[in-house]
Amino acid sequence: MIETNMFLYIIDIIALLFLAGLLHGDNLLSNNRKRAFLYGIGFTLLVVCAEVGTLLANGGSEELRIFNILCNVLGFAIAPIIPIVLIAIFDIKILQMNNLVLLPTILNIVATLLSPWFGLIFYVDLNNNYERGSVFIFFVAVYVINIILFLSVTWHIGQKYLYPIKWKIVGLSVFTLIGTCIQLFFPLVHLSWHSVTLTLFLLYILLLEFEGSFDTITEIYNRKAFEKASKQLNDKKMFSLIVMDINNFKEINDTYGHDYGDTVLKEVAEVIRESFDENCSWYRIGGDEFCVIRRDANQEKLEQQLRCMIKDLAKTRKNDSCLPMVSYGYSAFKGDKPMDFQKIFKEADDQMYCYKNDDNSGK
Repeated sequence: MIETNMFLYIIDIIALLFLAGLLHGDNLLSNNRKRAFLYGIGFTLLVVCAEVGTLLANGGSEELRIFNILCNVLGFAIAPIIPIVLIAIFDIKILQMNNLVLLPTILNIVATLLSPWFGLIFYVDLNNNYERGSVFIFFVAVYVINIILFLSVTWHIGQKYLYPIKWKIVGLSVFTLIGTCIQLFFPLVHLSWHSVTLTLFLLYILLLEFEGSFDTITEIYNRKAFEKASKQLNDKKMFSLIVMDINNFKEINDTYGHDYGDTVLKEVAEVIRESFDENCSWYRIGGDEFCVIRRDANQEKLEQQLRCMIKDLAKTRKNDSCLPMVSYGYSAFKGDKPMDFQKIFKEADDQMYCYKNDDNSGK
């Protein structure tokens, strides 16, 4: 049994090192995401190695007792940190602004460090036999809380920015929770860190899909995501399409340089993101072209949000007078005839150019 577990843990270590190599050579994920992911892999490697150490030391000669204690301290102290590190993959600012979320993890570390003397989380007796401590349930609670925290943070971010992977993250979190909790109820079934290793691989696959759908400058959906979304539209559901274009963007680039041009794109994208509600998805489909797909044909609501966008953009221009205005056009599909997306796009595009050529468009 021990030999089987040892071989499985060796496979985990090789797999985690392989994943770290994939991340090191990856050019798709942002540096912040890669850094957080690598920390997650590193902490998991430490815990897996600690688990291997406890398997080798537990019940062995008394000379191995100190080594057994050190491995247990390492494992119990680090395990709840891993879900916290994974939160940083999606948004490290949440951890920076809410330090209290780290309190249970810190208390678990303190309890773990005191355990060799007081038997709180675990205890290794003088004969080098491991036992669960008097407040082992506290470690379990902290680990579960951090998994749920990871789930809630990624869900909140997914809702805010309409990320399509939020349900996949829910499924992955539930899988991790079940996989790691089995060992809590059946201590001889060593599944926890095999589950975490598999979870990290699946999360990496999800992140590749996730990052591949986003524009690197504006951090909103890219043209590939727009084309995918447009193919999913059908003549059974109403929707609206807004096409937008930044006025005089070429002149902005020529006059102030491409770095400022990128700043303009980011500021316009942020205004678009803040102006439209959760019923909309927004995309950068070209150099200075943006689209919004709204999942209804409510013209009144649509025009209200467009007015909000222009108002917010005007406010932003007070702090940056060089920031250009935006022209837009829209078309609504009410589901009362066969849907021709290209025709709907052209209607919105033609309306946008009429707006751009209007003397009152802010040119």
